[in-house]
Amino acid sequence: MMQQAKKGLSVSTFRILGFLWMLAWWSSHPGMAFDRPNVVLIVSDDHAWTDYGFMGHPSIQTPNIDQLARNSLVFRRGYVTSSLCCPSLASIITGRYPHQHKVTSNDPPVPSGMNDRSFYSSPLFAQGRETMTQQLAAAHTLPDILQKFEYRSLQTGKWWQGHFSRGGFTDGMTQGGRHGDEGLSIGRKSMEPINSFLDSCKASQQPFLVWYAPLMPHDPHTPPDRLLQKYVKQTDSIHIARYWAMVEWFDETVGQLMTSLKQRELADNTIVIYIADNGWIQKPDGPRYAPKSKQSQFDGGLRTPIMIHWPAKIAPKMSNSLAQSIDLVPTIRHALGLPMDDSLPGINLLDEAAVESRKAIFGNCFTHNSKDLETPSKSLRWRWMIEGNQKLIVPSEVNEPNDSAALFELDVDPNETRNVALENPTRVQELRSKLDAWWNPEDL
Repeated sequence: MMQQAKKGLSVSTFRILGFLWMLAWWSSHPGMAFDRPNVVLIVSDDHAWTDYGFMGHPSIQTPNIDQLARNSLVFRRGYVTSSLCCPSLASIITGRYPHQHKVTSNDPPVPSGMNDRSFYSSPLFAQGRETMTQQLAAAHTLPDILQKFEYRSLQTGKWWQGHFSRGGFTDGMTQGGRHGDEGLSIGRKSMEPINSFLDSCKASQQPFLVWYAPLMPHDPHTPPDRLLQKYVKQTDSIHIARYWAMVEWFDETVGQLMTSLKQRELADNTIVIYIADNGWIQKPDGPRYAPKSKQSQFDGGLRTPIMIHWPAKIAPKMSNSLAQSIDLVPTIRHALGLPMDDSLPGINLLDEAAVESRKAIFGNCFTHNSKDLETPSKSLRWRWMIEGNQKLIVPSEVNEPNDSAALFELDVDPNETRNVALENPTRVQELRSKLDAWWNPEDL
């Protein structure tokens, strides 16, 4: 059920200034005052970069996402910052790395001597989650930014940081549960309240943002039987069949969302952005994920296609340039004509010169439960970077003491099976210097 956040009677000075800036911008752009573009963010959940028809999967069918890809600017080599849901989503919605917004992990630290079950029902857990919620708010989310320019925004699906309004959303589903509570019904049960929200925004001629981040294809893998029966014929593993069917079920909901925009004549003026929060490689002999995917430092957990769709405004194109989740906020700000934030580390993906001049991307992976909510380096597991087709991974001596640096040639070894670090010590050192210049936890 959608709820709308209550607004106070006072209006902040920042909001007034932002609105005045927008009025001035409208006056210099005749004819656009009532034609501000809408934004829909589609965030797949636990979905490997290989698992789409347009990315070449031999079995999984994703006709709706494939159609979106044909009509979008697609970055086939897209990456998230971290391979774990909560920090990855926080980076998508703030445009900042985990060590910048400080939401590095899924959950707060577990106190010494307390088991997980006791901790998750304790006041200490609630206090830790509140700290994480405050950290995300302090990093300035996209909905909070857009609200200052009179956009409405709807949260559906995955949301870790408290009530939807804490993230700046004007409307939403999540009431404060650990990773979505009521919001997790979206897609699996119906596409409400999205359709009602679209109707309301159209009636009021108010621009909007929709955050569609369903718990799909995320487990529990409970697809409709009609889809499961389709895939059990293509694999000997019931677990793989369930996951494949979940991917197609998710694809169907993407088609429903796109149809909803078209039926309401909103599609032409809506920017649709697609990304997955992290990867998933299904274990064939059990319901969980395999190594080198979710929570890992490998592409199976970090890589995702990134798509930007805006009819008649963005030409469809398949790009092999590097793109990252931190690029989405600056890209959206540019597309909407909002003032840019120089503190954001990402680039505008609609700027071809910026995309072509980018030499490398960076990221970091952390422990599932934070070790210290205020000091990201204490929870670090790996830092990684990609320059060209070479990927360097550097483990934390504290949390990954038995691991060593790895260098992979992604163009010839996309599954990262052959570590060539020992054969290329000079190159490892060159990349390590760039990684340290980006973020060196030892400097803190």
